[in-house]
Amino acid sequence: MTQKSILVVEDNLETRELLSYNLKNAGYAVRTAGDGVKALELAARARPDLVLLDVMLPGGMDGLEICRRLKQDERTRGVPVIMLTALGDEVDRIVGLELGAEDYVPKPFSPRELLLRIKAVLRRSGDGGQEAAAEGFSQDGLVIDFEAHSVTVDGEPAGLTGTELKILRELVRSKGRVLQRDRLLDTVWDTDFDGTSRTVDTHMRRLRAKLGMYADWIETVRGVGYRFKPLQAPAK
Repeated sequence: MTQKSILVVEDNLETRELLSYNLKNAGYAVRTAGDGVKALELAARARPDLVLLDVMLPGGMDGLEICRRLKQDERTRGVPVIMLTALGDEVDRIVGLELGAEDYVPKPFSPRELLLRIKAVLRRSGDGGQEAAAEGFSQDGLVIDFEAHSVTVDGEPAGLTGTELKILRELVRSKGRVLQRDRLLDTVWDTDFDGTSRTVDTHMRRLRAKLGMYADWIETVRGVGYRFKPLQAPAK
């Protein structure tokens, strides 16, 4: 089995060394960065399997900005990100999810919990292509190819993150049927993920924004969940 690589972005030397030690003991290849400039350079050059990203960083580029840039860059868009946030900083967590982070771990954290979160995120990101083989959808200007991990809106790439693509896949698979938020949490994330319905709503909002004029094809069923219901395309 190929060794998975993790980029640790943390400015505190002691914490960075502790993270590196635990990750290497767990069998991961580890690269580290203490600031945003180095982090973006390493991510683009080596493309890790996962980025472990602290929110609070020096030099005018915090973890949220780094996450935003990673998700905008074609070279690193598909790399899953786990944010490390100070305990109680709910705003940072929500913003991080809105920017495309797959998960967050509050500080202080236990190495065991962190390793479990990393394992779960890597499992989800690695299984997506196999689960979605030969599936897709095409109507009007919305073209989805799950096997190729491609979504285009009127010929332009939608720029979906891995999590957004998985949400869309579940909706398309169940076209016309309502999916409860809890069901999406269990299938898109997994039962080990300590998420809430707000997590689903945050990602759904970002997904709709990227679908442009086809956003209304994802219908909200109040108090229940969401349904994929293609309509006649709106006039351009």
